[in-house]
Amino acid sequence: MNHSEQQPTDAASPNAKRISHRWPLISGIGALVLAGLLGALLIVRANGEPTVLDVEWMSEIIEHRSPWWTVPSLAMNYIGGGIIGIFVVPIVIIVALLLVKRPTAALYYLAATLLSSAVVQILKNVFGRARPEDILVTSDFGSFPSGHVANAATMAVTLGIIFPRVWVWVAGAIYTVVMMLSRTYLGAHWLTDTIGGLLVGIGVAIVVWVPLAARLDGERNLRQRPNADGGATPARSAH
Repeated sequence: MNHSEQQPTDAASPNAKRISHRWPLISGIGALVLAGLLGALLIVRANGEPTVLDVEWMSEIIEHRSPWWTVPSLAMNYIGGGIIGIFVVPIVIIVALLLVKRPTAALYYLAATLLSSAVVQILKNVFGRARPEDILVTSDFGSFPSGHVANAATMAVTLGIIFPRVWVWVAGAIYTVVMMLSRTYLGAHWLTDTIGGLLVGIGVAIVVWVPLAARLDGERNLRQRPNADGGATPARSAH
């Protein structure tokens, strides 16, 4: 069969085809359950009041506030949310994936991003936790979980799966941690809110990946498979 006519699922590795029957789905659902349990615990234990860990962390953050940290934190605030974070960044990534002939990857990223945002909004409205009083930015209702962090974690995991390179995972992890630090630095979230957002982002990215794993793997293999001349497989068959 010509490579250009081969379906992604045909080119997927046996391990990728078995993903839906293995541990990733359980892991993803487990992360989402942990996020829900964390939110419930925070509300039940003291009606959403900050934990000792939250208070101690926020005290350290406020004590070390300075323009050197405020400016990059505000930059992360704009990048991770609002029009830029919700529309511009996802659209750029999706268009880029389509341009390199990765439609399944584009679908995966879009679905994970939308589902992550939906889960965040549901949890925010269910728990209704108040944000810290010493906040430096304007934010919407609900402190738990952090939407910025959930979005960052979703992006990091999805791109790491789409482009399985060590540097992609490292860059994604750094970006997510910096986002967590910036959200607490700005007083937009308690530390436990960012942990909840991290769990949501990772969980959603894995759950959405499972049914698409074989197609994603096959699509990547088809793009990387050398042709008879030793080069990369062209996007269209040559005649």
